[in-house]
Amino acid sequence: MQEYKSKTALIDEIKKTAGLFINEFDDVADADKDIRFDGVDRTPREIIAYQLGWMGLIRGWDKDELSGKEVVTPAPGYKWNQMGELYQGFYDKYNDESLSRLKELFVTDLDSFIQWLGAFSDDELFKPGGRKWAASTPSNWAIWKWVHINTVAPFKSFRSKIRKWKKLRAEG
Repeated sequence: MQEYKSKTALIDEIKKTAGLFINEFDDVADADKDIRFDGVDRTPREIIAYQLGWMGLIRGWDKDELSGKEVVTPAPGYKWNQMGELYQGFYDKYNDESLSRLKELFVTDLDSFIQWLGAFSDDELFKPGGRKWAASTPSNWAIWKWVHINTVAPFKSFRSKIRKWKKLRAEG
């Protein structure tokens, strides 16, 4: 897994990979947002909804912890072996949104996510125990790992998915 020397390095990588990710959708027509092709496990709408869902979940865990609420990971009503159902909830939430609106929501949520991340000290981000929710699984990850695997990593891997989707769409 990629590592970071500082909060600034993590935020810079998120900004860079997020920009590359969301720009992949510039030439996807809104009418095509729900087309699914064999070999690509998500539609364009689902790809963005997945990212919106995870950024919201992580911020929600932190908000709940800071307000003294019990943090339920991955989400209330879901267990870690029910990720497909959780993702379907993300897709359903954004089902009626246009692709241009999803892109706007992504940019807005990303800005909020980066502001949220900026409030952490390097120790909080990079040392296990920075938040209880981050240590809620046996892996006892530091916050940065949760952030990386739910932003930078899928921003990169989903770029290849949307590129493959666009290639299949062009082949008609």
